Amino acid sequence: MKFPPYLIVGDKVSIISPAGSIGGAVIERGAEILRRQGFRVKIGKHAFDEDGVFAGTDADRAADMQKALDDKSIKAVFFSRGGYGCLRTHLHLDWSRFHQHPKWLVGFSDNTVFHSYLSGQKTASIHGVMASSYEKDGELTDSFLKLVDLLSGKKVDLVVPSHELNRMGEATGVLSGGNLSILQSLRGTPLDLKPKGKILFIEDIHELNYRIDRMMQNLKAGGVLEEIAGLVVGYFTGMNDGAAPYGKTVLEIIREAVNPYDYPVVFGFPAGHELPNHPLLLGGNVTLEVSSNGALIRNHHR
Repeated sequence: MKFPPYLIVGDKVSIISPAGSIGGAVIERGAEILRRQGFRVKIGKHAFDEDGVFAGTDADRAADMQKALDDKSIKAVFFSRGGYGCLRTHLHLDWSRFHQHPKWLVGFSDNTVFHSYLSGQKTASIHGVMASSYEKDGELTDSFLKLVDLLSGKKVDLVVPSHELNRMGEATGVLSGGNLSILQSLRGTPLDLKPKGKILFIEDIHELNYRIDRMMQNLKAGGVLEEIAGLVVGYFTGMNDGAAPYGKTVLEIIREAVNPYDYPVVFGFPAGHELPNHPLLLGGNVTLEVSSNGALIRNHHR
Protein backbone atom coordinates (compact mmCIF):
# COMPACT_ATOMS: atom_id res chain seq x y z
CA MET A 1 0.00 0.00 0.00
CA LYS A 2 1.32 3.46 -0.91
CA PHE A 3 1.02 6.20 1.69
CA PRO A 4 1.45 9.81 0.58
CA PRO A 5 3.84 11.90 2.70
CA TYR A 6 2.20 13.17 5.88
CA LEU A 7 1.66 16.92 6.07
CA ILE A 8 3.86 19.43 7.84
CA VAL A 9 3.35 23.11 8.57
CA GLY A 10 3.96 25.15 5.44
CA ASP A 11 2.79 22.49 3.01
CA LYS A 12 0.68 23.60 0.06
CA VAL A 13 -2.80 22.08 -0.25
CA SER A 14 -5.71 22.56 -2.62
CA ILE A 15 -9.49 22.84 -2.28
CA ILE A 16 -11.52 21.79 -5.32
CA SER A 17 -15.17 21.01 -6.12
CA PRO A 18 -15.35 17.77 -8.15
CA ALA A 19 -19.10 17.21 -7.78
CA GLY A 20 -21.94 19.42 -6.53
CA SER A 21 -21.93 23.22 -6.43
CA ILE A 22 -21.31 24.96 -3.12
CA GLY A 23 -21.40 28.54 -1.87
CA GLY A 24 -18.15 30.42 -2.26
CA ALA A 25 -18.29 31.64 1.34
CA VAL A 26 -18.09 28.04 2.62
CA ILE A 27 -14.97 27.36 0.57
CA GLU A 28 -13.34 30.65 1.54
CA ARG A 29 -13.96 29.95 5.21
CA GLY A 30 -12.62 26.41 4.85
CA ALA A 31 -9.49 27.77 3.19
CA GLU A 32 -9.00 30.26 6.02
CA ILE A 33 -9.30 27.50 8.62
CA LEU A 34 -6.71 25.40 6.79
CA ARG A 35 -4.39 28.41 6.63
CA ARG A 36 -4.70 28.81 10.39
CA GLN A 37 -3.44 25.23 10.70
CA GLY A 38 -0.28 26.36 8.93
CA PHE A 39 -1.02 25.23 5.37
CA ARG A 40 -0.78 27.27 2.19
CA VAL A 41 -4.07 26.93 0.33
CA LYS A 42 -4.82 27.11 -3.38
CA ILE A 43 -8.49 27.12 -4.39
CA GLY A 44 -9.38 25.55 -7.73
CA LYS A 45 -10.24 28.00 -10.53
CA HIS A 46 -13.72 26.50 -10.97
CA ALA A 47 -14.45 25.64 -7.32
CA PHE A 48 -17.24 28.25 -7.13
CA ASP A 49 -18.81 27.49 -10.52
CA GLU A 50 -22.40 26.37 -11.07
CA ASP A 51 -23.75 24.29 -13.96
CA GLY A 52 -27.07 22.75 -12.96
CA VAL A 53 -26.38 20.66 -9.87
CA PHE A 54 -22.66 20.57 -10.67
CA ALA A 55 -19.80 22.83 -9.67
CA GLY A 56 -19.15 23.71 -13.32
CA THR A 57 -18.92 21.52 -16.38
CA ASP A 58 -17.36 18.06 -16.29
CA ALA A 59 -14.36 19.39 -18.19
CA ASP A 60 -13.86 22.33 -15.82
CA ARG A 61 -14.20 20.26 -12.66
CA ALA A 62 -11.78 17.72 -14.09
CA ALA A 63 -9.35 20.47 -15.10
CA ASP A 64 -9.19 21.71 -11.49
CA MET A 65 -8.63 18.21 -10.17
CA GLN A 66 -6.11 17.32 -12.86
CA LYS A 67 -4.10 20.41 -12.03
CA ALA A 68 -4.10 19.52 -8.34
CA LEU A 69 -3.18 15.87 -9.04
CA ASP A 70 -0.31 16.85 -11.32
CA ASP A 71 1.20 19.63 -9.19
CA LYS A 72 4.01 18.08 -7.15
CA SER A 73 4.02 21.05 -4.78
CA ILE A 74 0.46 20.26 -3.61
CA LYS A 75 0.55 17.71 -0.79
CA ALA A 76 -3.19 17.21 -0.20
CA VAL A 77 -6.45 17.79 -2.05
CA PHE A 78 -9.47 18.70 0.07
CA PHE A 79 -12.85 18.24 -1.60
CA SER A 80 -15.31 21.05 -0.87
CA ARG A 81 -18.40 18.80 -0.87
CA GLY A 82 -20.01 15.69 -2.34
CA GLY A 83 -23.41 15.76 -4.00
CA TYR A 84 -23.19 14.18 -7.43
CA GLY A 85 -20.63 14.27 -10.21
CA CYS A 86 -17.40 12.60 -9.08
CA LEU A 87 -17.68 9.65 -11.46
CA ARG A 88 -18.25 12.06 -14.36
CA THR A 89 -15.14 13.94 -13.22
CA HIS A 90 -13.11 10.75 -12.79
CA LEU A 91 -13.75 9.69 -16.40
CA HIS A 92 -11.78 12.76 -17.59
CA LEU A 93 -8.74 12.24 -15.35
CA ASP A 94 -5.22 11.00 -16.03
CA TRP A 95 -3.74 9.69 -12.78
CA SER A 96 -0.26 8.86 -14.11
CA ARG A 97 1.55 11.83 -12.54
CA PHE A 98 -0.34 11.41 -9.28
CA HIS A 99 0.94 7.84 -8.97
CA GLN A 100 4.50 9.09 -9.39
CA HIS A 101 3.98 11.56 -6.52
CA PRO A 102 0.92 10.51 -4.44
CA LYS A 103 -0.82 13.03 -2.21
CA TRP A 104 -3.69 12.85 0.24
CA LEU A 105 -7.25 13.09 -1.08
CA VAL A 106 -9.77 14.02 1.63
CA GLY A 107 -13.57 13.87 1.50
CA PHE A 108 -16.57 11.57 1.74
CA SER A 109 -20.02 10.88 0.26
CA ASP A 110 -19.83 11.08 -3.57
CA ASN A 111 -16.04 11.30 -3.22
CA THR A 112 -16.20 7.57 -2.46
CA VAL A 113 -15.60 7.31 -6.24
CA PHE A 114 -12.02 8.53 -5.77
CA HIS A 115 -11.46 6.47 -2.63
CA SER A 116 -12.61 3.38 -4.54
CA TYR A 117 -10.25 4.11 -7.40
CA LEU A 118 -7.32 4.60 -5.03
CA SER A 119 -8.19 1.42 -3.12
CA GLY A 120 -7.84 -0.50 -6.36
CA GLN A 121 -4.49 1.19 -6.92
CA LYS A 122 -3.33 0.33 -3.38
CA THR A 123 -2.98 3.98 -2.41
CA ALA A 124 -4.24 5.39 0.88
CA SER A 125 -6.74 8.25 1.20
CA ILE A 126 -8.89 9.76 3.95
CA HIS A 127 -12.64 9.61 4.44
CA GLY A 128 -13.19 12.81 6.40
CA VAL A 129 -15.01 16.08 6.86
CA MET A 130 -15.30 18.69 4.11
CA ALA A 131 -15.37 22.49 4.19
CA SER A 132 -18.79 23.03 5.78
CA SER A 133 -17.89 20.87 8.80
CA TYR A 134 -14.46 22.20 9.75
CA GLU A 135 -16.18 24.28 12.40
CA LYS A 136 -19.51 24.46 14.21
CA ASP A 137 -20.84 27.39 16.24
CA GLY A 138 -17.53 29.18 15.79
CA GLU A 139 -15.41 26.32 17.17
CA LEU A 140 -13.27 23.84 15.26
CA THR A 141 -14.96 20.46 15.27
CA ASP A 142 -13.32 17.48 16.90
CA SER A 143 -13.70 15.69 13.57
CA PHE A 144 -11.60 18.35 11.83
CA LEU A 145 -8.93 18.33 14.53
CA LYS A 146 -8.69 14.53 14.32
CA LEU A 147 -8.41 14.87 10.52
CA VAL A 148 -5.47 17.24 10.87
CA ASP A 149 -3.84 14.84 13.35
CA LEU A 150 -4.26 11.93 10.93
CA LEU A 151 -2.88 13.96 8.01
CA SER A 152 0.10 14.85 10.19
CA GLY A 153 0.90 11.19 10.81
CA LYS A 154 -0.39 11.02 14.37
CA LYS A 155 -2.07 7.85 15.56
CA VAL A 156 -5.84 8.28 15.76
CA ASP A 157 -7.55 5.31 17.39
CA LEU A 158 -11.34 5.48 17.47
CA VAL A 159 -13.52 4.12 20.30
CA VAL A 160 -17.23 3.38 19.79
CA PRO A 161 -19.87 2.65 22.48
CA SER A 162 -21.55 -0.74 22.52
CA HIS A 163 -24.58 -1.38 20.30
CA GLU A 164 -27.19 -4.11 20.65
CA LEU A 165 -26.67 -5.29 17.06
CA ASN A 166 -22.87 -5.54 17.29
CA ARG A 167 -21.21 -8.88 16.67
CA MET A 168 -18.16 -9.44 18.83
CA GLY A 169 -14.76 -10.48 17.58
CA GLU A 170 -11.44 -9.15 16.34
CA ALA A 171 -10.10 -8.76 12.81
CA THR A 172 -7.24 -7.04 11.06
CA GLY A 173 -7.35 -5.90 7.46
CA VAL A 174 -7.18 -2.98 5.07
CA LEU A 175 -9.98 -0.47 5.66
CA SER A 176 -12.07 0.22 2.55
CA GLY A 177 -15.48 1.54 1.57
CA GLY A 178 -17.50 4.72 2.00
CA ASN A 179 -20.98 5.66 0.83
CA LEU A 180 -23.02 2.51 0.23
CA SER A 181 -25.02 3.92 -2.71
CA ILE A 182 -21.80 4.93 -4.47
CA LEU A 183 -20.19 1.55 -3.79
CA GLN A 184 -23.29 -0.06 -5.27
CA SER A 185 -23.14 2.19 -8.35
CA LEU A 186 -19.53 1.12 -8.99
CA ARG A 187 -20.29 -2.61 -9.03
CA GLY A 188 -19.16 -4.17 -12.30
CA THR A 189 -16.80 -1.27 -13.12
CA PRO A 190 -13.00 -1.07 -12.75
CA LEU A 191 -13.65 0.85 -9.51
CA ASP A 192 -15.51 -2.08 -7.92
CA LEU A 193 -14.50 -3.12 -4.42
CA LYS A 194 -11.93 -5.90 -4.09
CA PRO A 195 -13.25 -7.30 -0.81
CA LYS A 196 -10.92 -10.16 0.11
CA GLY A 197 -9.80 -9.68 3.71
CA LYS A 198 -10.92 -6.03 3.87
CA ILE A 199 -12.57 -4.25 6.78
CA LEU A 200 -15.55 -2.65 5.02
CA PHE A 201 -16.99 0.70 6.12
CA ILE A 202 -20.44 1.79 4.90
CA GLU A 203 -22.70 4.82 5.44
CA ASP A 204 -25.54 6.52 3.55
CA ILE A 205 -28.13 9.29 3.55
CA HIS A 206 -31.74 9.81 2.41
CA GLU A 207 -32.45 6.30 1.16
CA LEU A 208 -35.51 4.07 1.39
CA ASN A 209 -35.17 1.00 3.59
CA TYR A 210 -35.90 -1.46 0.80
CA ARG A 211 -33.19 0.12 -1.34
CA ILE A 212 -30.65 -0.44 1.41
CA ASP A 213 -31.77 -4.07 1.50
CA ARG A 214 -31.33 -4.29 -2.27
CA MET A 215 -27.80 -2.94 -1.98
CA MET A 216 -26.90 -5.33 0.81
CA GLN A 217 -28.37 -8.28 -1.08
CA ASN A 218 -26.27 -7.28 -4.09
CA LEU A 219 -23.13 -7.34 -1.94
CA LYS A 220 -24.22 -10.71 -0.59
CA ALA A 221 -24.99 -12.22 -4.00
CA GLY A 222 -21.70 -10.91 -5.37
CA GLY A 223 -19.65 -12.57 -2.62
CA VAL A 224 -18.52 -9.30 -1.05
CA LEU A 225 -20.08 -9.93 2.36
CA GLU A 226 -18.60 -13.42 2.42
CA GLU A 227 -15.05 -12.28 1.64
CA ILE A 228 -14.63 -9.27 3.95
CA ALA A 229 -12.98 -9.65 7.37
CA GLY A 230 -15.16 -7.19 9.27
CA LEU A 231 -17.87 -4.56 8.85
CA VAL A 232 -18.07 -1.03 10.24
CA VAL A 233 -21.49 0.61 9.96
CA GLY A 234 -21.52 4.41 10.12
CA TYR A 235 -24.44 6.82 10.04
CA PHE A 236 -27.49 6.01 7.97
CA THR A 237 -28.98 9.49 8.02
CA GLY A 238 -32.52 10.46 7.03
CA MET A 239 -33.65 6.95 6.13
CA ASN A 240 -37.27 6.58 4.97
CA ASP A 241 -39.48 3.52 5.26
CA GLY A 242 -41.52 4.57 2.21
CA ALA A 243 -45.25 4.30 1.52
CA ALA A 244 -45.28 0.56 2.16
CA PRO A 245 -43.42 -0.18 5.44
CA TYR A 246 -40.56 -2.60 4.90
CA GLY A 247 -40.84 -4.11 8.37
CA LYS A 248 -37.22 -3.71 9.46
CA THR A 249 -35.01 -0.76 10.30
CA VAL A 250 -31.96 -0.11 8.13
CA LEU A 251 -29.63 -1.40 10.85
CA GLU A 252 -31.70 -4.58 11.18
CA ILE A 253 -31.51 -5.00 7.39
CA ILE A 254 -27.72 -4.75 7.47
CA ARG A 255 -27.41 -7.11 10.44
CA GLU A 256 -29.63 -9.68 8.73
CA ALA A 257 -27.52 -9.55 5.57
CA VAL A 258 -24.35 -10.46 7.47
CA ASN A 259 -25.94 -13.07 9.76
CA PRO A 260 -24.45 -16.04 7.83
CA TYR A 261 -20.88 -14.90 8.51
CA ASP A 262 -18.80 -14.79 11.67
CA TYR A 263 -16.59 -11.68 11.42
CA PRO A 264 -16.94 -8.72 13.83
CA VAL A 265 -19.55 -6.07 13.03
CA VAL A 266 -19.84 -2.67 14.72
CA PHE A 267 -22.84 -0.36 14.44
CA GLY A 268 -23.07 3.33 15.27
CA PHE A 269 -19.60 4.27 14.12
CA PRO A 270 -19.41 8.10 14.10
CA ALA A 271 -18.66 8.71 10.43
CA GLY A 272 -20.83 9.82 7.53
CA HIS A 273 -23.34 12.60 6.98
CA GLU A 274 -23.48 13.84 10.58
CA LEU A 275 -21.11 15.19 13.20
CA PRO A 276 -18.96 13.86 14.65
CA ASN A 277 -17.59 12.54 11.37
CA HIS A 278 -14.30 11.03 12.45
CA PRO A 279 -11.57 10.50 9.85
CA LEU A 280 -10.90 7.03 8.48
CA LEU A 281 -7.59 6.06 6.92
CA LEU A 282 -8.83 4.15 3.89
CA GLY A 283 -6.13 1.86 2.58
CA GLY A 284 -4.55 1.67 6.01
CA ASN A 285 -4.21 -1.53 7.95
CA VAL A 286 -6.54 -1.48 10.95
CA THR A 287 -7.57 -3.80 13.74
CA LEU A 288 -11.27 -3.90 14.58
CA GLU A 289 -12.03 -5.08 18.11
CA VAL A 290 -15.66 -5.51 19.14
CA SER A 291 -16.57 -6.58 22.69
CA SER A 292 -19.47 -6.22 25.09
CA ASN A 293 -17.93 -2.92 26.18
CA GLY A 294 -17.94 -1.38 22.70
CA ALA A 295 -15.57 -1.28 19.78
CA LEU A 296 -12.15 0.04 18.85
CA ILE A 297 -10.60 0.72 15.46
CA ARG A 298 -6.84 0.82 15.83
CA ASN A 299 -4.89 2.37 12.95
CA HIS A 300 -1.56 0.79 12.11
CA HIS A 301 -0.77 3.36 9.38
CA ARG A 302 1.91 1.63 7.37
